[in-house]
Amino acid sequence: MHLKTYLILLLGLVALYLPGNKIFQEKQHASPIIEAKTIAQVAMVVKDIEKSGEIWAEVLGVEQPEAFVSTSHQDRPTTFYSEVTHAEAKLAFIKMGNIEIELIEPLGKGSTWQEFLDTHGEGIHHIAFWVEDKEGVSKKLALKGMPTVQTGGWDTGGYSYVDATTTLGCIVELLENFE
Repeated sequence: MHLKTYLILLLGLVALYLPGNKIFQEKQHASPIIEAKTIAQVAMVVKDIEKSGEIWAEVLGVEQPEAFVSTSHQDRPTTFYSEVTHAEAKLAFIKMGNIEIELIEPLGKGSTWQEFLDTHGEGIHHIAFWVEDKEGVSKKLALKGMPTVQTGGWDTGGYSYVDATTTLGCIVELLENFE
């Protein structure tokens, strides 16, 4: 390559990187829909929570988690595809630093948990994030093609499961504390 050609190419590349030239500048991202930067929880749907809890405890070297039955809350009833349901599940939680492993054993029809078990068998059901304004976040995700499939709550908070399987490859749970 001739020195003159080399200098012209070099000057051209330098010009591309000059302030004001947007070709190689870092892409600006819009405000995130989910602002949390850490995962709160990974949840597995299982057929037998006691057996699964025992195996997880052995593998992780922790105490076997205590399972309990979760029912619909009177002030925040469980909905599945926008219909009130009496879905119940056995739940157990294993704390692992700043993340929880949640085990879910569905108890009957009318839930995303049972739908997942019937369709996929045991496996990872969702990842969860703590958010503020889960209703607002749910609406923004719905506009991106990720509909809410189940909602519910407890005394001091609520949850929404968002079906993001076709866009993100999994169900996303939005958790919010109201206190």
